[in-house]
Amino acid sequence: NSFRTKHMSKLLGDMGIGHVRYPTAGSSSGAEAQPFYVNSPYGIAFAHNGNLTNTKQLEKELFEQDLRHINTNSDSEILLNVFASELAKLKKQRINEKDIFDSVTQVHKRVRGAYATIGMIPGYGIFGFRDPNGIRPLILGKRTTKGGTKYMLASESVALTALGYQITRDIEPGEAVVIDRTGNVFTQQCADNPKYSPCIFEFVYFARPDSVIDNISVYKSRLRMGERLADKISREWDVNDIDVVIPIPDTSRVAALQLAHKLKVKYSEGLIKNRYIARTFIMPGQKQRKKSVRQKLSTIELEFKGKNVLLVDDSIVRGTTSEQIVQMARDAGANKVFFASAAPPVRHPNVYGIDMSSEKEFIAHDKDVGQICQAIGADKLIYQDLDDLIWCVQQGNANITEFDCSCFNGEYVTQDIDKNYLDQIESLRSDSAKQKNNTNESSELICNDVE
Repeated sequence: NSFRTKHMSKLLGDMGIGHVRYPTAGSSSGAEAQPFYVNSPYGIAFAHNGNLTNTKQLEKELFEQDLRHINTNSDSEILLNVFASELAKLKKQRINEKDIFDSVTQVHKRVRGAYATIGMIPGYGIFGFRDPNGIRPLILGKRTTKGGTKYMLASESVALTALGYQITRDIEPGEAVVIDRTGNVFTQQCADNPKYSPCIFEFVYFARPDSVIDNISVYKSRLRMGERLADKISREWDVNDIDVVIPIPDTSRVAALQLAHKLKVKYSEGLIKNRYIARTFIMPGQKQRKKSVRQKLSTIELEFKGKNVLLVDDSIVRGTTSEQIVQMARDAGANKVFFASAAPPVRHPNVYGIDMSSEKEFIAHDKDVGQICQAIGADKLIYQDLDDLIWCVQQGNANITEFDCSCFNGEYVTQDIDKNYLDQIESLRSDSAKQKNNTNESSELICNDVE
């Protein structure tokens, strides 16, 4: 809703890139909005999804060795400048796809973390590349028109299909793709030891259910999550105690529907979502999240009154939403409120591009399941087992044998994360740090207004 036809009609050209902001490092300042741009070499525009884990080292190298200055706290600007500095070392007036591939190869040797990128070089074309672990998705599509074949890179397949593009394939971990202005497509593996380790939280929460990532249907993965969770409930609870299964919209709907079907329990849309409220999970600050839950959801009392209700959510991160919704269910007249999470307990920070950086803010950080159940006010609580979650996703692509599950098990696929790093990102990205950053930015805006 930020773009109108009158704005788009003024954009002339035959290629472009765009980015939807979700800050996980740096701040929410407009100065850090993407795409980023460097004048030298070649006027590269660049956008990035993910999070780098060796930014301090890279920033030092860029300043001391590459003679490049970083203007923001964004790791995306750092990644762009690493790529640009490698391309500049070739000292060529005109570049080709081999030059880009050589530069990406050097990027992989210098950079650690998660990154799926797209970039544009005026007069030449579009390029994209993916980190050697394939943590964040990147997908290529094409569309045939009267004017010829058009190509598009996106981080989610639905962005392609919504615009009439056919999915060509996923960009492999460590791979780079170049599309020149004449429509030629070049690809090359640029990493020494690429390995699929995609983030499993994409399938739990982030991706739309109609997306396909690394040949895995998100929809089918969530169906399997519902089935496996139903199996666990059947083993550990008395299913006859449950009168109705109600999903917490929107992400949990698919899993909840399949869970209800497997348990042979009534399924109901007892919670209605206000579509004009943003996702509470990614809101900056606990106070704002709490305020938003009741603005975001309302109950249909007929589906709650006098019933034993099983609420199903995709995951429980901070517990804010869960606690509020359990109370809403009680206020609507529920007799008992049970709670089921389609994902395991979130106990560890995510450092690869999801805004979950402070483990002290996670409700499961220092609590067992019984204590969490008490904290959110539920009568019973059950979580998906991690092995079952991995199985649910892996069934879609047997070639992927490892996933990044770090927020659940604390094991980081890049193998460069220690306590010092986790303490560092907590100081930058905790709720209190973000609140301080946002306050500073507001003050700056007020001062600019006065001027």
